[in-house]
Amino acid sequence: MTSRLAAQLYPGSVPSPKCQMPGMRNGMSPWDHPAHASASRHDQTMTIAGPPSSPGTPAAEVEIDVSLVRNLLLRQHSDLAGETIVPVAAGWDNAMFRLGNRLAVRLPRRALAAALIRNEQRWLAELQGMLPVRIPVPVRIGVGEGTYPWAWSVVPWFDGETADLAPLTSDQAGNLGRFLAALHQPAPADAPINPYRGVPLAARADAVAARMASLASRTALIDEAIQAIWRRALAAPSDAAPTWIHGDLHPRNVLVEHGRIHAVLDWGDLARGDPATDLASVWMLLEDAGAREVAMRSCMSVSEGTWLRARGWAVFFAVVLLDTGLADDPRMARVAECTIRNLRAGP
Repeated sequence: MTSRLAAQLYPGSVPSPKCQMPGMRNGMSPWDHPAHASASRHDQTMTIAGPPSSPGTPAAEVEIDVSLVRNLLLRQHSDLAGETIVPVAAGWDNAMFRLGNRLAVRLPRRALAAALIRNEQRWLAELQGMLPVRIPVPVRIGVGEGTYPWAWSVVPWFDGETADLAPLTSDQAGNLGRFLAALHQPAPADAPINPYRGVPLAARADAVAARMASLASRTALIDEAIQAIWRRALAAPSDAAPTWIHGDLHPRNVLVEHGRIHAVLDWGDLARGDPATDLASVWMLLEDAGAREVAMRSCMSVSEGTWLRARGWAVFFAVVLLDTGLADDPRMARVAECTIRNLRAGP
């Protein structure tokens, strides 16, 4: 992170190198959104100019603890109930508990997330065979019972660190592009439709404009260069057929081991939609402009209009992550800052 940009985003703070930030291991979706408890002591004491407009991490609608998880396992998957259960994290949508050495339990913490976990349960096994990376296909499925009302999953545990903590090395650009090309295949007619991801950018324009206006009083990061990228994206033609999309492909949903893509996490937003939504990850995951060019070439047969829209989706993610991150999660805000820096640098 440059000193100038760090000063804009975190007045009075000491920037950390390469936009990395200390935090938790393994991927909870922070966009769905990381709890502020994942921030380090240094991050929690940063001074942020102005009041946050985002409400931050929403409260859980159901209390989820080790006792609840063990009781659900005892009643529905008793052979797993004797394993050690350790809380990992609670995001906006899900709580995650490590289960023994090889598994994890993933439970919605609010009603809005219940449909998302059902998407994972229905579709991930089918997507697995298409993709060149690991994904957390549920190995057991649970149902609501007693005081807990929603479906839940037992999924594989993947070691590693998320890409905001351990960035991909430049030689992974081709692998990223090939993953995107493998995923962006025609989806069946009954695939989920997500009203917030994979839609025309014009459908998100009012929300982005409101967030940009709010951010203007708190940071100089959303400058004319970023707004110009957004305007060009809004004007770009919608010239790509809908495909499968991940829908939430930011650095905290990409697991890295030894600099390589190890797994892609949190598929609750998967849908049939505009592949430009996921192509935004090129600017979110790769710090080197040359590597971004390699990734773009590896995606194959992507039109210039789609790449323009992809840059717009990168702006969208950056604006939402920045607004939410300034409320209660500096780690998210730094992901946004890195994305903005990469967009400015090109290609």
